[in-house]
Amino acid sequence: MSDFFDVRLFTEVFVTLFVIMDPPGTVPVFLGLTSAMAAKQRNTAARTAILVAFGVIVAFALFGQQILTYMHISLPALQASGGLLLLLVAMELLTGKMEEPAPSGNKGVNVALVPLGTPLLAGPGAIVATMVFVQRSDGTVADWVAIAAGVVAVHVTLYLSMRFANVIHRVLGDSGTILVTRIAGLLLAAIAVQLVADAVTAFVQAA
Repeated sequence: MSDFFDVRLFTEVFVTLFVIMDPPGTVPVFLGLTSAMAAKQRNTAARTAILVAFGVIVAFALFGQQILTYMHISLPALQASGGLLLLLVAMELLTGKMEEPAPSGNKGVNVALVPLGTPLLAGPGAIVATMVFVQRSDGTVADWVAIAAGVVAVHVTLYLSMRFANVIHRVLGDSGTILVTRIAGLLLAAIAVQLVADAVTAFVQAA
């Protein structure tokens, strides 16, 4: 069995990405970003966000270092840009702009792509962690299968957490969802500031 699947590496990949991507913690942010959507639209947004996040993670796992090198982008720069984007989203959550009805039916798709799919789910932390696991692997079939299985398992967990956010929305009601949205905005702002601060620290240390 060890010739085709490395259980230790799978566990390490799953636990690391689970902690970074934080499926339970995405529920309040997901509810805040999709508060103006119907249940069916929210489910569609969840699927789209997961597919986008999975695609970004896989792309960077396979070609991440080459992409960053070709474009002369450092990891701290990627981290800072993700933090600034999340800060803009946090401001919209705190001011209630995310709750305004969309002029067209495409807003759910846009929210699912950015910021849900990336950089909230497939953010700098998850991207870097996946790239590190790929670089550390021996290139054997067992390692590749373990890494792939770990990434898929985390995304399945993320989808389930957002899929059942409808249940949480029914329990909270509209007023409770607005409260959760404000709290999510505050937490998201803190995450964004931390990302930028870590990027600045990395820039200073590299200087």
